Amino acid sequence: MLLNVALVIGTFFFMEGVAWFTHKYVMHGFLWSWHRDHHNHHKGFFERNDLFAVVFATVAITLIVAGVELPEYRFLAWIGAGVTLYGIFYFVFHDVIVHRRAKLNIDTNGRYMQRIMRAHYIHHKVHTKEGAEAFGFLYAPKKYDRAVRSKSVEADSAN
Repeated sequence: MLLNVALVIGTFFFMEGVAWFTHKYVMHGFLWSWHRDHHNHHKGFFERNDLFAVVFATVAITLIVAGVELPEYRFLAWIGAGVTLYGIFYFVFHDVIVHRRAKLNIDTNGRYMQRIMRAHYIHHKVHTKEGAEAFGFLYAPKKYDRAVRSKSVEADSAN
Protein backbone atom coordinates (compact mmCIF):
# COMPACT_ATOMS: atom_id res chain seq x y z
CA MET A 1 0.00 0.00 0.00
CA LEU A 2 2.83 2.39 0.85
CA LEU A 3 4.35 1.82 -2.59
CA ASN A 4 1.02 2.69 -4.22
CA VAL A 5 0.78 5.94 -2.28
CA ALA A 6 4.39 6.74 -3.22
CA LEU A 7 3.55 6.10 -6.90
CA VAL A 8 0.58 8.49 -6.76
CA ILE A 9 2.50 11.24 -4.94
CA GLY A 10 5.66 10.77 -7.00
CA THR A 11 3.69 10.89 -10.24
CA PHE A 12 1.87 14.01 -9.05
CA PHE A 13 5.17 15.86 -8.54
CA PHE A 14 6.69 14.43 -11.72
CA MET A 15 3.69 15.77 -13.67
CA GLU A 16 4.69 19.36 -12.88
CA GLY A 17 7.87 18.74 -14.86
CA VAL A 18 5.91 17.07 -17.65
CA ALA A 19 3.47 19.99 -17.68
CA TRP A 20 6.31 22.55 -17.72
CA PHE A 21 8.04 20.75 -20.62
CA THR A 22 4.77 20.33 -22.53
CA HIS A 23 3.82 23.97 -21.96
CA LYS A 24 7.20 25.33 -23.09
CA TYR A 25 8.03 23.00 -25.99
CA VAL A 26 4.67 21.69 -27.22
CA MET A 27 2.09 24.37 -26.39
CA HIS A 28 4.51 27.17 -27.26
CA GLY A 29 6.00 24.99 -29.97
CA PHE A 30 4.47 22.83 -32.67
CA LEU A 31 0.96 22.88 -31.12
CA TRP A 32 0.74 26.65 -30.68
CA SER A 33 -2.33 26.46 -32.92
CA TRP A 34 -4.13 24.75 -30.01
CA HIS A 35 -2.72 27.08 -27.33
CA ARG A 36 -2.95 30.45 -29.12
CA ASP A 37 -6.55 31.18 -28.13
CA HIS A 38 -5.59 30.75 -24.48
CA HIS A 39 -3.24 33.74 -24.78
CA ASN A 40 -5.69 35.87 -26.75
CA HIS A 41 -9.30 36.91 -26.38
CA HIS A 42 -11.77 34.50 -27.90
CA LYS A 43 -15.49 33.92 -27.99
CA GLY A 44 -17.20 31.20 -26.03
CA PHE A 45 -16.44 29.20 -22.92
CA PHE A 46 -14.27 26.50 -24.50
CA GLU A 47 -10.86 26.98 -26.10
CA ARG A 48 -8.82 24.84 -28.46
CA ASN A 49 -6.35 24.81 -25.58
CA ASP A 50 -8.81 22.54 -23.74
CA LEU A 51 -7.74 19.77 -26.12
CA PHE A 52 -4.62 19.38 -23.98
CA ALA A 53 -6.85 18.36 -21.06
CA VAL A 54 -8.40 15.71 -23.30
CA VAL A 55 -4.92 14.40 -24.20
CA PHE A 56 -3.78 14.21 -20.56
CA ALA A 57 -7.10 12.66 -19.47
CA THR A 58 -6.72 10.02 -22.19
CA VAL A 59 -3.24 9.19 -20.87
CA ALA A 60 -4.57 8.91 -17.29
CA ILE A 61 -7.55 6.77 -18.31
CA THR A 62 -5.34 4.48 -20.39
CA LEU A 63 -2.93 3.98 -17.49
CA ILE A 64 -5.74 3.27 -15.03
CA VAL A 65 -7.53 0.82 -17.34
CA ALA A 66 -4.28 -0.98 -18.18
CA GLY A 67 -3.44 -1.26 -14.47
CA VAL A 68 -6.87 -2.62 -13.61
CA GLU A 69 -7.15 -5.03 -16.54
CA LEU A 70 -3.58 -6.35 -16.50
CA PRO A 71 -2.71 -7.52 -12.96
CA GLU A 72 1.02 -7.69 -13.71
CA TYR A 73 0.86 -3.96 -14.53
CA ARG A 74 -1.25 -2.93 -11.52
CA PHE A 75 1.26 -0.15 -10.76
CA LEU A 76 0.06 1.69 -13.90
CA ALA A 77 -3.30 2.33 -12.26
CA TRP A 78 -1.54 4.15 -9.41
CA ILE A 79 0.52 6.19 -11.85
CA GLY A 80 -2.72 7.03 -13.69
CA ALA A 81 -4.20 8.12 -10.35
CA GLY A 82 -1.23 10.49 -9.88
CA VAL A 83 -1.77 11.97 -13.34
CA THR A 84 -5.46 12.38 -12.49
CA LEU A 85 -4.68 14.03 -9.16
CA TYR A 86 -2.36 16.49 -10.90
CA GLY A 87 -5.08 17.19 -13.46
CA ILE A 88 -7.56 18.01 -10.70
CA PHE A 89 -5.11 20.39 -9.00
CA TYR A 90 -4.22 21.95 -12.35
CA PHE A 91 -7.88 22.47 -13.25
CA VAL A 92 -8.74 24.05 -9.90
CA PHE A 93 -5.70 26.33 -9.92
CA HIS A 94 -5.47 27.25 -13.59
CA ASP A 95 -9.06 27.27 -14.81
CA VAL A 96 -11.02 28.03 -11.64
CA ILE A 97 -8.72 30.27 -9.57
CA VAL A 98 -6.51 32.05 -12.12
CA HIS A 99 -8.74 32.31 -15.18
CA ARG A 100 -12.05 32.34 -13.26
CA ARG A 101 -13.77 29.95 -15.69
CA ALA A 102 -15.96 28.90 -12.76
CA LYS A 103 -17.18 31.60 -10.40
CA LEU A 104 -16.06 30.46 -6.97
CA ASN A 105 -14.88 32.62 -4.10
CA ILE A 106 -11.46 31.22 -3.20
CA ASP A 107 -9.00 33.01 -0.92
CA THR A 108 -5.85 33.74 -2.92
CA ASN A 109 -4.10 35.99 -0.40
CA GLY A 110 -1.49 33.46 0.70
CA ARG A 111 2.14 33.86 -0.34
CA TYR A 112 2.17 30.69 -2.46
CA MET A 113 -1.03 31.63 -4.31
CA GLN A 114 0.19 35.17 -4.93
CA ARG A 115 3.50 33.90 -6.30
CA ILE A 116 2.05 31.27 -8.62
CA MET A 117 -0.69 33.60 -9.86
CA ARG A 118 1.80 36.42 -10.51
CA ALA A 119 4.01 34.02 -12.50
CA HIS A 120 1.03 32.92 -14.56
CA TYR A 121 -0.08 36.50 -15.22
CA ILE A 122 3.47 37.36 -16.32
CA HIS A 123 3.33 34.36 -18.65
CA HIS A 124 0.11 35.71 -20.17
CA LYS A 125 1.55 39.17 -20.85
CA VAL A 126 2.99 37.61 -24.00
CA HIS A 127 0.40 36.91 -26.68
CA THR A 128 2.73 35.20 -29.12
CA LYS A 129 4.39 31.82 -29.44
CA GLU A 130 7.83 33.17 -28.47
CA GLY A 131 9.01 35.30 -25.59
CA ALA A 132 6.96 33.91 -22.71
CA GLU A 133 8.37 32.87 -19.34
CA ALA A 134 7.06 31.02 -16.28
CA PHE A 135 5.81 27.79 -17.84
CA GLY A 136 5.01 25.98 -14.58
CA PHE A 137 1.48 25.54 -13.32
CA LEU A 138 1.74 24.62 -9.64
CA TYR A 139 5.29 25.82 -8.96
CA ALA A 140 6.96 29.18 -9.51
CA PRO A 141 10.43 30.29 -8.38
CA LYS A 142 10.77 32.86 -5.60
CA LYS A 143 11.64 35.53 -8.16
CA TYR A 144 7.87 35.87 -8.68
CA ASP A 145 7.30 36.90 -5.08
CA ARG A 146 6.15 40.47 -4.76
CA ALA A 147 9.00 42.66 -3.57
CA VAL A 148 8.41 43.68 0.03
CA ARG A 149 9.92 47.01 1.00
CA SER A 150 11.67 47.07 4.35
CA LYS A 151 10.74 49.73 6.93
CA SER A 152 14.20 51.32 6.70
CA VAL A 153 13.79 51.76 2.93
CA GLU A 154 10.32 53.26 3.46
CA ALA A 155 11.71 55.64 6.13
CA ASP A 156 14.58 56.71 3.83
CA SER A 157 12.20 57.38 0.95
CA ALA A 158 9.93 59.47 3.19
CA ASN A 159 12.82 61.86 4.04
